[in-house]
Amino acid sequence: MSRYRVVGSAAECEPGSNGLVLRNHLGITDPAVMEAMERDLLLDLYQTIIGNGAPTNRLRISDVIRWHRQWLQPVYAWAGMVRTFNLSKEGFAFASAHLLPDLLKAFESEYLGRLTPFNPDSMGALIRGLAEVHVEFVLIHPFREGNGRIARLLADVMACQAGIGPLDYSEWDRQRDLYFAAIRAGAVLNVTPMEDLFRQVLTGGIVDS
Repeated sequence: MSRYRVVGSAAECEPGSNGLVLRNHLGITDPAVMEAMERDLLLDLYQTIIGNGAPTNRLRISDVIRWHRQWLQPVYAWAGMVRTFNLSKEGFAFASAHLLPDLLKAFESEYLGRLTPFNPDSMGALIRGLAEVHVEFVLIHPFREGNGRIARLLADVMACQAGIGPLDYSEWDRQRDLYFAAIRAGAVLNVTPMEDLFRQVLTGGIVDS
């Protein structure tokens, strides 16, 4: 089920799904079935990307686009395509579609180019780098769906490059309000709340609400 507000053909839902499932190649109409399908495909993608060791090279936006396409191509026609429409969630607008080409180019040079391959020299640098990349990518929100999960994969690849391995985001899932507040804070250049969330993931600590 889409959690976003979007207009045009990208908003089309699968007939018979009561508007709960996006139009897809498989004719899936049950949200639970689609959720399970996306989850299984994501596990396959993780195995492909980091199962035998994460990429050790500098990451590029083309890598991220390829990951999205590999993940969702069996299901959606728009897999791996940068959106051409505006997108918002709960009144919060993500980057305007016409800005995406320049924003993605800047994201590659200013974040991926600066921070990957990721080799931080301290816990502080590790947390800061992960937080900066995660917030910026989610704010850009280049895809129709799946941005948060691709952002987590990107963080996991960076964590593997740093010698840590994939992260456990279960606390984030239990504290969705804190997570969305951290994204909103990032929109005004405050990444401290997201740093706190990554610190929680890395140390097993609890973030105060």
